[in-house]
Amino acid sequence: MYKVLLKAPVLSRSGYGEHSRFVLRSLMRAEDLFDIHLVNINWGATGWTPEDNEERRWIDFLINKTAHAVNNNATFDISLQVTIPNEWEKIAKTNIGITAGIESNMISPTWVKKTEETVDKIIVTSVHAKTGFEATVCDVQGPGGEVIRNDFRCTKPIEVVGYPAKGLKPEPIDLDLEYDFNFLSIAQWSPRKNLENTVKWFVEEFIDDEVGFVVKSNVAKNCIYDKYKCEQRLNNLLQHYPNRKCKIYLLHGGLEDAQVHGLYKNDKIKAFVSLSHGEGFGLPLFEAAQAGLPIIAPDWSGHVDFLHMPVTSKKGKTKNKAMFSKVDYQLATVQPEAVWEGVIEKETAWCYPDPVSYKNRLRDLYKDQPRFKKRASDLGKWIAEEFEEEKVYQRMINAILDAVPEEKEEDVQVFG
Repeated sequence: MYKVLLKAPVLSRSGYGEHSRFVLRSLMRAEDLFDIHLVNINWGATGWTPEDNEERRWIDFLINKTAHAVNNNATFDISLQVTIPNEWEKIAKTNIGITAGIESNMISPTWVKKTEETVDKIIVTSVHAKTGFEATVCDVQGPGGEVIRNDFRCTKPIEVVGYPAKGLKPEPIDLDLEYDFNFLSIAQWSPRKNLENTVKWFVEEFIDDEVGFVVKSNVAKNCIYDKYKCEQRLNNLLQHYPNRKCKIYLLHGGLEDAQVHGLYKNDKIKAFVSLSHGEGFGLPLFEAAQAGLPIIAPDWSGHVDFLHMPVTSKKGKTKNKAMFSKVDYQLATVQPEAVWEGVIEKETAWCYPDPVSYKNRLRDLYKDQPRFKKRASDLGKWIAEEFEEEKVYQRMINAILDAVPEEKEEDVQVFG
């Protein structure tokens, strides 16, 4: 049995929180192989999950168990560190960095250095993230600033493991929508998610139509002040369109997974929209596609892994086909306000969706929703099979075990 330390934001209401809980649930399915320990870490300014259920009580037990072990100078066979590479450490015999990777086209040189110094393997959520690690080549400077090496890159093995498709029963939410046709977007209000243009261009296209747009968003947490900030941003945008007929609805606050699934299954929600500049995976897109909701998004970054599926023609040839409405885009350097030194560097690029293409995709779907619904239904069935829960949990277990050599003896620091 391997003594495993999971260092992750398992209690965070965020994508990384969901990622962490997925890893923990994978370990739980192999408790005959893993003696599980857990250190919960924060993830930015996000809040914590408030649930009081069996899983939360188990998490609390593991946290207390780990605190006792650390106080007794415990060492670990394997560490699983679910966070950005800047925070990875060498704290076990075998160290595995688990991350959603990067939303732009390259990783930071800081990440290259960290991966080479701290981990034995990297597990990412998408081919896009894997490519970002593999494609980055950077310089190494000497003490005088001179370049002593210009081919420094990540050499550690990288494996892709996506998220599992949850078998959820939708819990209805009363949205009080005035119109029968509404689009939906779920995104944090941040530069990367491009939410302002997502809403603005929708209003410009449907200003005289009886169409709605439901925006599920937050800036950081789900508190009252956060809701006020979202309302303020929407009002500032919409004040330029005083006579519009289309409707915008803000949905704010924490929702259970079944309630989110209820959004996707709402009879008046006809499509899911994302104009994100880039995704390491794109969990809301994945969940919406699993629910059979038509998707409008750029054909770039992490979500292309599950928005394309193998389709066999009448001639028997099989190829990957896009099963969503593709928005045209251009790659360009990230906005100055999105630069995050050591994570998203100013030299990196991501996609900028084209407004005319986006508006055309919105209009096409509005005019002929049943045609797009059939394609979305086929995609949802494929996702349910390809990303079936137990199948993906086993992929994660295998990815962890594959990183552990039969015998590995080396000095490691005591965690604490």
